[in-house]
Amino acid sequence: MPRRLSGLVFVAGLAVCQATATAQTIDYSSLERSADKVEDSVISWRHDIHQNPELGNREFRTAAMVAEHLRALGFDEVRTDIAHTGVIGVLRGDLPGRTVALRADMDALPVEEKTGLSFASTVTTESEGKTVPVMHACGHDAHTAILMGVAEVLAGHRDQIHGTVLFVFQPAEEGAPQGEKGGAKLILEEGALDGAYRPDAIFGLHVWPGRAGSISVRPRGTMAAADRLRLSVIGEQTHGSRPWAGVDPIITAAQIMVGLQMIPARQLDVSVAPSVITIGAINGGVRSNIIPERVDMLGTIRTFDPEIREELIARVKQTATSIAESAGASVEMHVDPYAPSVYNDPDLTARITPQLQRAAGNYGFEERGLVMGSEDFAHYQTRFPGTFFFLGVNPEGVSAEEAAPNHSPYFLVNDEALKVGVKALSFVAVDYLKNTDLDEQ
Repeated sequence: MPRRLSGLVFVAGLAVCQATATAQTIDYSSLERSADKVEDSVISWRHDIHQNPELGNREFRTAAMVAEHLRALGFDEVRTDIAHTGVIGVLRGDLPGRTVALRADMDALPVEEKTGLSFASTVTTESEGKTVPVMHACGHDAHTAILMGVAEVLAGHRDQIHGTVLFVFQPAEEGAPQGEKGGAKLILEEGALDGAYRPDAIFGLHVWPGRAGSISVRPRGTMAAADRLRLSVIGEQTHGSRPWAGVDPIITAAQIMVGLQMIPARQLDVSVAPSVITIGAINGGVRSNIIPERVDMLGTIRTFDPEIREELIARVKQTATSIAESAGASVEMHVDPYAPSVYNDPDLTARITPQLQRAAGNYGFEERGLVMGSEDFAHYQTRFPGTFFFLGVNPEGVSAEEAAPNHSPYFLVNDEALKVGVKALSFVAVDYLKNTDLDEQ
């Protein structure tokens, strides 16, 4: 080979190596600057969504807002009407690689807001035959706005993306209306994340009481499995002045409620895993002087261990039936599984921890304890490796113990934390794809 040609080949080869090295180096500073630039927009989106909340499977306005934003960013695909009102955006990077999914939930709760914010919700809507107030009392407005911000950041950095990022804006995390399917489970049942859209990993976050901007995560079991409990006590209607002439389902229901609390407190091995039974609603009767025929109770069961879950449900049935029969009443019981336990893949969690620490910076990072709350993000983790982490959002000067919890009418999100969420998901997505690309080499 002539010396001049050999030199050209060497230079060309060196250029290719340099280009490859450059492509494989993540410019976190550039991603961070982009996240800072989009901060004001993220806050504005969050306030807008907060002021206009929508219940599960009815997130029409929110979904339209998300889809319009993704199209404006030039996404390769924007798929709508997923699991009723969901949106999935497909962003392909300039470099070959695998697929990662990022998820945010969009639905609000039937809660009357009492925060006093200038953008507080005054929305009411019809739900299951009742007029109910609506509030983003669990922070899904923040989740949606953060992921919209991540979409804008990564759309401007396709040159750093090895593969494809799926942006999953999910409806009905809090549960679908009665008689409907919804949430993560329906997205999977519809096959929206199958075939070419199947992710190799999935990540999500949840805002939580804690120092604003701090991040916490736990490998393995993190959040409890949840089952919805419906108990109906059937008695015999009679006049309130003559209770002996019938069977009182109200007093029987009260005795059942007390009996249920004895199950996790005295009948299950708490050293294996914690569990909780809560009755959140009890309905029966229409007049002060009429003992009704029926009382309906709604509750939730929280567990971490599958065997304990089965034992607890069996003991609930035994306890409720025995107490009802002792009073001459009967019980109808239904258990509706909501979600399994959130399980963070330990290897994946260890892999992304440096990027979570990088995003949290001086705000703080820690490994968190078990959370009795549940999340239907767990359904994704039964199909794909995933990690779900927490973002602190307390107002300045308010401790985690003093802050209003999620689902409270006083729940507040500190806007300062939103940019940390944008950075965390951006760093995690780009780093995961880049490292899987290197693994394949």
